[in-house]
Amino acid sequence: MLNAPDTTPTGRNLLAGLILAVALVLQVSVANRLPLPGQVTPDLVLLAVVALALVYGSMTGIVAGFAAGLAADIIPPADHTIGRYALTYCLIGYVCGLAADEMDRQSLVPFFAVAAGALAGSVLYAVTGMMLGDARSTWTLASRMVPLQVLYDVLASPFVVWAVLRVTGRHERRERGRDRMIVPAARYRALSDRRATDSGFGAISGRGPGL
Repeated sequence: MLNAPDTTPTGRNLLAGLILAVALVLQVSVANRLPLPGQVTPDLVLLAVVALALVYGSMTGIVAGFAAGLAADIIPPADHTIGRYALTYCLIGYVCGLAADEMDRQSLVPFFAVAAGALAGSVLYAVTGMMLGDARSTWTLASRMVPLQVLYDVLASPFVVWAVLRVTGRHERRERGRDRMIVPAARYRALSDRRATDSGFGAISGRGPGL
């Protein structure tokens, strides 16, 4: 899992809530107004949920996904059944949180997590719409929009994920972790030199009585 900053649970929850609030505002005021081809826009809220899940794990991904999805279901211009985004983001947050432990070992994990999350989220949202009888949710429309949704989310992911990692202090924690690895190594070398010196003096003093 990513090394999250040393904050209290309350501070961590407030930080996650602030990140989701900013993502919601940017989604409504900026992303939804972009004149992109296909009438599809990047899902900044989904990207924020994925990033938080990769930082803090599945439990935070579930809570953040449900809260962000419920807000997206309510905030205008929402015109769909309440709960569709909450369910979608909740499941995506849980699944992406399972990959949190691989972040430090595989640098491409965020890229694949965003791509998989965008694909699964778009398909799940379309499927729930079909189950609820939404006339705008059809396989024909989904097959046309899902590839564009995944493409836009992947293109926007470096900016959103990088911003979340910076806000949560990921880079600072990584540098501090490296410093902590350097200090014990230096102490070990100093201790080894001291033991070697002590052994040399012991050997010399041991010869004294025998002379």
